[in-house]
Amino acid sequence: MQGRIAPVVAPYARTAETAALENEIRRLYDEVADLLDQDEIERFPDHFVEDCVYQVVSRENYTENLPQAAIYCDGIGMVRDRVIALRETQVYVPRIWRHFISGVRITAIENDDIHARANFMVTEAMSDSDPALFLVGQYLDVLVREGASLKFRQRLAVFDNHHVRRSLIVPV
Repeated sequence: MQGRIAPVVAPYARTAETAALENEIRRLYDEVADLLDQDEIERFPDHFVEDCVYQVVSRENYTENLPQAAIYCDGIGMVRDRVIALRETQVYVPRIWRHFISGVRITAIENDDIHARANFMVTEAMSDSDPALFLVGQYLDVLVREGASLKFRQRLAVFDNHHVRRSLIVPV
């Protein structure tokens, strides 16, 4: 079991290059949100490196550094298994999610690691009810460049909700 990489907030030079990098991160976040919103979760693992950490964790557990997470994936194999389980074994009421992301920021650049954060809000619509606020929180990410692409070395979706109203089945 890998430990979480602590987010780093450190000054860095704001240049045209780092502004372009922040825009690239924003495009990555938008792309991932869109594929989740369009129910193309098979593409989700493509945005992670092999030795990754992906967690959806409550603010309380994150703050207390408790290992329990609503979704816990240690390595790309577990991320892929999550997708397979959703498609082949789990039974759940169909739903539509919409992701709203704001405040995308680079917080530090250390060697090959790019630390970034953003706020998220996810709404959920089910066939029997109006859309409702589902999850609110913050992404705390560590990104690395793999070839021409940025990929997640770590993605923590730290949610602020006191409780999750319905099943948390799909990646955030």
